[in-house]
Amino acid sequence: MNIFISQRIALRALMRNKARSVLTIIGIIIGIAAVIAVIAVGQGATIMIKQQISTLGNNVMMIFPGSSSGSGIHLGMGSKSTLTIKDCEAIARECSSVLAVSPMIRVGGPRGQVIYKEKNWRTSVQGIGLDYLTIRSLSVAQGEFFTESDINNAVKNCILGAVVVDNLFPEEERDNVVGKMIRIGGTPFRIIGTLEKKGASAFGQDQDDVILVPWTTASRILQGSSFNNVDHILASSTSTEMIPKTRSEIKELLRQRHNLMDDADDDFTIRDMTELTEMITSTSKLMTLLLAIIASISLIVGGIGIMNIMLVSVTERTREIGIRMAIGARARDILLQFLVESVILSSIGGIFGIILGYSTAKIISGINNWPVSVSPASVIIAVLFSAGVGIFFGFWPAWKASRLDPIEALRYE
Repeated sequence: MNIFISQRIALRALMRNKARSVLTIIGIIIGIAAVIAVIAVGQGATIMIKQQISTLGNNVMMIFPGSSSGSGIHLGMGSKSTLTIKDCEAIARECSSVLAVSPMIRVGGPRGQVIYKEKNWRTSVQGIGLDYLTIRSLSVAQGEFFTESDINNAVKNCILGAVVVDNLFPEEERDNVVGKMIRIGGTPFRIIGTLEKKGASAFGQDQDDVILVPWTTASRILQGSSFNNVDHILASSTSTEMIPKTRSEIKELLRQRHNLMDDADDDFTIRDMTELTEMITSTSKLMTLLLAIIASISLIVGGIGIMNIMLVSVTERTREIGIRMAIGARARDILLQFLVESVILSSIGGIFGIILGYSTAKIISGINNWPVSVSPASVIIAVLFSAGVGIFFGFWPAWKASRLDPIEALRYE
């Protein structure tokens, strides 16, 4: 039997029982819609996570000093000062795959208390180098960035994040804070610029609640130190593909500079965003897969509905099947006829399910301000899967119809 003839016969048969066909299709619609919505929201969450991680900078690598130990007690990473500004300069000079390098000195405690007139705010004060903006993908909103002279002379200039500006200055002054004086830890500083808003990082930290100062100023003036040690070093690789090479170059250079023997452990730790991205992305994909599996249960229920309706249809049309066999229809023609009906039911449900699923994902996105992503691949998979459901759950009723005895079928009332 021609497939197009089978389609016309199938549509006529389904139209004879409109209400029953619509109810069966609704089951498939709900199943496909649930799967599409879950996958769209899950993929959107993965995209959002990657975007948040990317706000930390371009191919950022963080080099932390090593751990200290005494009396069998290990105090952990960063408890021992093993990194210096000379290490930072050597990385910039000798590592070919490094795009930019900046030292980092964090100023905490009472020194992080900032005062402007009668207002004050506790924030994170960071001493940085000239390449910091490049590494962190930051830009200056007002004013200018530090110069090499500011770094060399430990000038008491600072750049404020948007949160600090909002909490220190009245609304009418926020657009013109450059040139004003504030006190950081009791020391007067001149504001030379403000940062563009960055928002929260992947770790939930507000990246706008910060004050930047030259690393020399942080070390010599705010901390009162005459040493050139740094809390950690930020480096940026020339590309994502070069990150493994950059790690290797930095590790080899620092081990050489720190005179570490071959069997000695590193007295530093290198972390990059690739590990974090892969870990969070894999977790997000796993959660999406688990939710999709749960949502697929409703699709299985819809498939059982198709099987049920097709078994009823075979019973109701037993005499019709016998007449077709009597005039020459073969068993495979009967099998094909009922399979086509089943696939039509599931395919119609799949198409409307995709529309409903996409609409649901968009509504969720609008309510919760989440991104959603419906890829063409997921749509194609949904259509094929819905057709597969029709074939899988429709095969037994179709096979049962094709195995009927023509004589017995003709006698059926």
